[in-house]
Amino acid sequence: MQVYQPRTYRHWIKDRDLISFAVTVKESDLQVRATRNLSGKTLKLLQRLRASLEGYITRHPDFLTSLEPVSVAEDAPQIVRWMAQAASLAGVGPMAAVAGAVAEHVGVELARFSRDVIVENGGDIFMKSTKVRSIGVYAGQSSPFTGKIALEVSPAQTPLGVCTSSGTVGHSLSFGKSDACIVISRSTPLADAAATAIGNRIETPADISGAVDFARSIEGVMGVVLIKDDRIGFWGEVKVVPVGG
Repeated sequence: MQVYQPRTYRHWIKDRDLISFAVTVKESDLQVRATRNLSGKTLKLLQRLRASLEGYITRHPDFLTSLEPVSVAEDAPQIVRWMAQAASLAGVGPMAAVAGAVAEHVGVELARFSRDVIVENGGDIFMKSTKVRSIGVYAGQSSPFTGKIALEVSPAQTPLGVCTSSGTVGHSLSFGKSDACIVISRSTPLADAAATAIGNRIETPADISGAVDFARSIEGVMGVVLIKDDRIGFWGEVKVVPVGG
Protein backbone atom coordinates (compact mmCIF):
# COMPACT_ATOMS: atom_id res chain seq x y z
CA MET A 1 0.00 0.00 0.00
CA GLN A 2 1.29 3.44 -0.91
CA VAL A 3 1.02 6.12 1.75
CA TYR A 4 0.85 9.74 0.63
CA GLN A 5 3.71 11.84 1.97
CA PRO A 6 3.00 15.59 1.99
CA ARG A 7 5.72 17.44 0.08
CA THR A 8 5.78 20.38 2.49
CA TYR A 9 9.19 21.53 1.28
CA ARG A 10 7.70 22.41 -2.11
CA HIS A 11 6.19 25.53 -0.57
CA TRP A 12 9.73 26.89 -0.10
CA ILE A 13 10.26 27.51 -3.82
CA LYS A 14 10.81 31.23 -4.24
CA ASP A 15 11.93 31.77 -7.85
CA ARG A 16 9.59 33.87 -9.96
CA ASP A 17 10.96 33.27 -13.46
CA LEU A 18 9.65 29.72 -13.93
CA ILE A 19 6.22 28.13 -14.15
CA SER A 20 5.50 25.29 -11.73
CA PHE A 21 3.31 22.25 -12.37
CA ALA A 22 2.87 18.81 -10.84
CA VAL A 23 2.52 15.49 -12.66
CA THR A 24 1.75 12.23 -10.86
CA VAL A 25 1.61 8.68 -12.19
CA LYS A 26 1.31 6.00 -9.50
CA GLU A 27 4.30 6.39 -7.14
CA SER A 28 6.02 8.98 -9.34
CA ASP A 29 5.11 12.44 -8.00
CA LEU A 30 6.95 15.11 -9.99
CA GLN A 31 7.11 18.83 -9.36
CA VAL A 32 8.45 20.51 -12.48
CA ARG A 33 9.56 24.08 -13.06
CA ALA A 34 10.15 25.32 -16.61
CA THR A 35 9.84 28.43 -18.74
CA ARG A 36 6.38 27.28 -19.88
CA ASN A 37 3.74 24.77 -18.90
CA LEU A 38 4.85 21.40 -20.24
CA SER A 39 2.52 19.28 -18.13
CA GLY A 40 1.05 17.43 -21.12
CA LYS A 41 4.45 16.43 -22.47
CA THR A 42 5.60 15.51 -18.96
CA LEU A 43 2.63 13.22 -18.38
CA LYS A 44 3.21 11.35 -21.65
CA LEU A 45 6.93 11.03 -20.89
CA LEU A 46 6.28 9.72 -17.40
CA GLN A 47 3.67 7.22 -18.57
CA ARG A 48 6.00 5.82 -21.25
CA LEU A 49 8.92 5.72 -18.84
CA ARG A 50 7.01 3.86 -16.16
CA ALA A 51 5.59 1.40 -18.68
CA SER A 52 9.11 0.62 -19.89
CA LEU A 53 10.45 0.15 -16.36
CA GLU A 54 7.47 -1.86 -15.13
CA GLY A 55 7.66 -4.12 -18.16
CA TYR A 56 11.31 -4.85 -17.46
CA ILE A 57 10.60 -5.56 -13.78
CA THR A 58 7.85 -8.00 -14.75
CA ARG A 59 10.39 -9.97 -16.78
CA HIS A 60 13.22 -9.52 -14.24
CA PRO A 61 11.70 -9.31 -10.72
CA ASP A 62 15.11 -9.38 -9.04
CA PHE A 63 15.69 -5.87 -10.43
CA LEU A 64 12.95 -4.67 -8.06
CA THR A 65 13.97 -6.57 -4.94
CA SER A 66 17.77 -6.79 -5.00
CA LEU A 67 19.67 -4.76 -2.42
CA GLU A 68 22.89 -5.30 -4.36
CA PRO A 69 23.91 -4.33 -7.92
CA VAL A 70 22.54 -6.53 -10.71
CA SER A 71 23.67 -6.91 -14.29
CA VAL A 72 21.37 -6.04 -17.18
CA ALA A 73 21.52 -6.67 -20.91
CA GLU A 74 22.76 -4.00 -23.31
CA ASP A 75 19.35 -3.91 -24.95
CA ALA A 76 17.55 -3.18 -21.66
CA PRO A 77 15.59 0.10 -21.57
CA GLN A 78 17.74 3.19 -21.06
CA ILE A 79 16.35 3.92 -17.61
CA VAL A 80 17.15 0.36 -16.52
CA ARG A 81 20.73 0.69 -17.75
CA TRP A 82 21.12 4.06 -16.01
CA MET A 83 19.88 2.59 -12.73
CA ALA A 84 22.06 -0.50 -12.99
CA GLN A 85 25.19 1.54 -13.71
CA ALA A 86 24.52 3.92 -10.81
CA ALA A 87 23.83 1.04 -8.44
CA SER A 88 27.07 -0.66 -9.47
CA LEU A 89 29.14 2.46 -8.75
CA ALA A 90 27.48 2.99 -5.36
CA GLY A 91 27.22 -0.67 -4.33
CA VAL A 92 23.45 -0.75 -3.75
CA GLY A 93 20.35 -2.22 -5.38
CA PRO A 94 19.15 -0.62 -8.63
CA MET A 95 15.87 0.69 -7.19
CA ALA A 96 17.94 3.04 -5.02
CA ALA A 97 18.42 5.04 -8.23
CA VAL A 98 14.84 5.03 -9.54
CA ALA A 99 13.70 8.49 -8.40
CA GLY A 100 16.85 10.15 -9.73
CA ALA A 101 16.67 8.23 -12.99
CA VAL A 102 13.07 9.28 -13.58
CA ALA A 103 13.87 12.92 -12.74
CA GLU A 104 16.81 13.01 -15.16
CA HIS A 105 15.06 11.21 -17.98
CA VAL A 106 12.11 13.60 -17.82
CA GLY A 107 14.36 16.64 -17.33
CA VAL A 108 16.59 15.87 -20.31
CA GLU A 109 13.57 15.49 -22.58
CA LEU A 110 11.90 18.68 -21.31
CA ALA A 111 15.15 20.63 -21.80
CA ARG A 112 14.45 20.41 -25.55
CA PHE A 113 11.53 22.76 -24.97
CA SER A 114 12.70 24.93 -22.04
CA ARG A 115 16.12 26.51 -21.45
CA ASP A 116 15.67 26.08 -17.68
CA VAL A 117 14.23 22.89 -16.20
CA ILE A 118 13.97 21.67 -12.62
CA VAL A 119 12.41 18.26 -12.00
CA GLU A 120 11.93 17.23 -8.37
CA ASN A 121 10.87 13.67 -7.59
CA GLY A 122 10.43 13.01 -3.88
CA GLY A 123 13.35 15.26 -2.93
CA ASP A 124 15.59 14.10 -5.77
CA ILE A 125 16.31 16.84 -8.29
CA PHE A 126 17.49 17.19 -11.87
CA MET A 127 18.39 20.77 -12.75
CA LYS A 128 19.41 22.58 -15.90
CA SER A 129 19.65 26.32 -15.34
CA THR A 130 20.86 29.50 -17.00
CA LYS A 131 21.02 31.37 -13.69
CA VAL A 132 22.29 30.84 -10.16
CA ARG A 133 19.74 28.98 -8.04
CA SER A 134 19.55 27.85 -4.43
CA ILE A 135 18.17 24.54 -3.18
CA GLY A 136 16.92 24.63 0.40
CA VAL A 137 18.06 21.89 2.79
CA TYR A 138 15.39 19.85 4.58
CA ALA A 139 16.58 17.52 7.37
CA GLY A 140 13.34 17.12 9.31
CA GLN A 141 11.24 19.65 11.17
CA SER A 142 13.36 19.47 14.34
CA SER A 143 16.73 19.88 12.61
CA PRO A 144 18.60 23.12 13.37
CA PHE A 145 19.62 23.23 9.68
CA THR A 146 16.18 22.92 8.09
CA GLY A 147 15.19 26.17 6.43
CA LYS A 148 18.45 27.81 7.51
CA ILE A 149 20.89 26.73 4.81
CA ALA A 150 20.78 26.07 1.08
CA LEU A 151 23.01 24.76 -1.69
CA GLU A 152 23.91 27.36 -4.31
CA VAL A 153 24.15 25.97 -7.85
CA SER A 154 25.74 27.91 -10.71
CA PRO A 155 24.73 27.52 -14.37
CA ALA A 156 28.15 26.07 -15.19
CA GLN A 157 27.49 23.14 -12.84
CA THR A 158 24.32 22.13 -14.65
CA PRO A 159 22.87 19.85 -15.86
CA LEU A 160 23.18 18.42 -12.37
CA GLY A 161 21.57 15.92 -10.03
CA VAL A 162 20.99 16.80 -6.37
CA CYS A 163 19.55 13.89 -4.38
CA THR A 164 18.77 13.35 -0.72
CA SER A 165 18.46 10.24 1.43
CA SER A 166 17.32 10.19 5.05
CA GLY A 167 16.96 7.53 7.70
CA THR A 168 14.72 9.73 9.84
CA VAL A 169 12.55 11.60 7.29
CA GLY A 170 10.15 10.06 4.77
CA HIS A 171 9.40 6.46 3.82
CA SER A 172 12.30 5.49 1.54
CA LEU A 173 14.35 2.45 2.55
CA SER A 174 17.51 3.36 4.47
CA PHE A 175 19.68 1.29 6.80
CA GLY A 176 21.22 4.40 8.37
CA LYS A 177 19.94 7.16 10.61
CA SER A 178 21.13 10.32 8.88
CA ASP A 179 18.77 13.28 8.95
CA ALA A 180 19.92 14.21 5.45
CA CYS A 181 22.55 12.86 3.08
CA ILE A 182 22.68 15.15 0.05
CA VAL A 183 24.76 14.16 -2.98
CA ILE A 184 25.49 16.11 -6.14
CA SER A 185 26.61 14.50 -9.40
CA ARG A 186 26.37 15.07 -13.12
CA SER A 187 24.32 11.85 -13.07
CA THR A 188 21.06 12.15 -11.13
CA PRO A 189 20.66 8.35 -10.88
CA LEU A 190 24.15 8.14 -9.39
CA ALA A 191 23.42 10.98 -6.94
CA ASP A 192 20.32 9.07 -5.84
CA ALA A 193 22.07 5.71 -5.42
CA ALA A 194 25.09 7.26 -3.73
CA ALA A 195 22.88 9.17 -1.27
CA THR A 196 21.43 5.84 -0.15
CA ALA A 197 24.84 4.15 0.09
CA ILE A 198 26.42 7.02 2.01
CA GLY A 199 23.42 7.56 4.28
CA ASN A 200 23.48 3.87 5.21
CA ARG A 201 26.83 4.49 6.94
CA ILE A 202 25.56 7.13 9.36
CA GLU A 203 24.15 6.03 12.71
CA THR A 204 25.52 8.80 14.93
CA PRO A 205 27.17 12.21 14.35
CA ALA A 206 30.55 10.53 14.83
CA ASP A 207 29.99 8.59 11.58
CA ILE A 208 29.92 11.71 9.39
CA SER A 209 33.68 11.84 8.83
CA GLY A 210 33.88 8.22 7.67
CA ALA A 211 30.84 8.71 5.44
CA VAL A 212 32.55 11.68 3.77
CA ASP A 213 35.60 9.51 3.08
CA PHE A 214 33.36 6.87 1.54
CA ALA A 215 31.62 9.48 -0.61
CA ARG A 216 34.96 10.58 -1.99
CA SER A 217 35.62 7.02 -3.17
CA ILE A 218 32.51 6.83 -5.39
CA GLU A 219 33.40 7.69 -8.98
CA GLY A 220 31.17 10.45 -10.29
CA VAL A 221 30.19 11.99 -6.95
CA MET A 222 31.02 15.72 -7.03
CA GLY A 223 30.12 16.64 -3.46
CA VAL A 224 28.07 15.81 -0.38
CA VAL A 225 26.37 17.44 2.59
CA LEU A 226 25.73 15.15 5.57
CA ILE A 227 23.54 16.06 8.55
CA LYS A 228 22.95 14.14 11.77
CA ASP A 229 21.45 15.89 14.81
CA ASP A 230 23.37 19.15 15.29
CA ARG A 231 26.39 18.11 13.22
CA ILE A 232 27.05 18.78 9.54
CA GLY A 233 29.84 17.73 7.23
CA PHE A 234 30.44 18.52 3.60
CA TRP A 235 32.98 17.92 0.87
CA GLY A 236 33.53 18.65 -2.80
CA GLU A 237 31.90 21.05 -5.22
CA VAL A 238 29.19 22.27 -2.85
CA LYS A 239 28.52 25.84 -1.82
CA VAL A 240 26.48 26.02 1.38
CA VAL A 241 24.87 29.43 1.90
CA PRO A 242 22.48 30.82 4.52
CA VAL A 243 18.87 31.05 3.42
CA GLY A 244 18.29 34.60 2.29
CA GLY A 245 22.05 35.13 2.08
